[in-house]
Amino acid sequence: MGMQPPAVLSLLLLLVALALLSPAARGSESPQYTTVHAESDFEVRLYHDTVWMSAPSDHSSFHVATKLGFHRLFQYLMGANLNSSRIRMTTPILTSIVVAGAGPLQSSTYFVRLYLPTQFQASPPVPLPELNLRPDKWPGHCIAVRSFSGYARDKNVVDEADKLAMSLSRSPWGNSTNYPSKNAYSIAQYNSPFCIIGRVNEVWFDVDCKSTSTGVEAY
Repeated sequence: MGMQPPAVLSLLLLLVALALLSPAARGSESPQYTTVHAESDFEVRLYHDTVWMSAPSDHSSFHVATKLGFHRLFQYLMGANLNSSRIRMTTPILTSIVVAGAGPLQSSTYFVRLYLPTQFQASPPVPLPELNLRPDKWPGHCIAVRSFSGYARDKNVVDEADKLAMSLSRSPWGNSTNYPSKNAYSIAQYNSPFCIIGRVNEVWFDVDCKSTSTGVEAY
């Protein structure tokens, strides 16, 4: 029996992701930042103003939400926008987790984001309405970052976020974030799903540069 159309589409998307997220593609373009604080298990970066294209998802799984969101973003990159513009792939793929409720009633909403190349930062091509995408403008601000290896999956991303929260609580940045907060954290992924060795992922927390004694000024 041959492969069904959904299976064929999934395979093609994985193959495209392999090409786009290869080590060569990783060097294309990423948001610019300055490292303002570094410790053995995390660092704080000051990112400049950036514009991302965002794909919201209310799926209950981080892994599935990221895959489905990337599918829509990929269509946008391939010309599913009002200008029919082809847009170069950038890194990372960023999935932001918004937590609502508490205990057994807790739920999460996900926003899968792709940084727009410099040439489209000022005027992003408008996505086709059926993709349900929107541009997000991020003002310059500080982000605490913890790196981890392997595949980013539903359980280990929560564990890595908890580890970053613990590290921050023991540092001068302990009062600069309210984790877990409504906008709890983001997961940045830099590799193709076919990359097994040397995978690079990051967990990101927004932090307030002004609330520490480091003297960093974000704006």
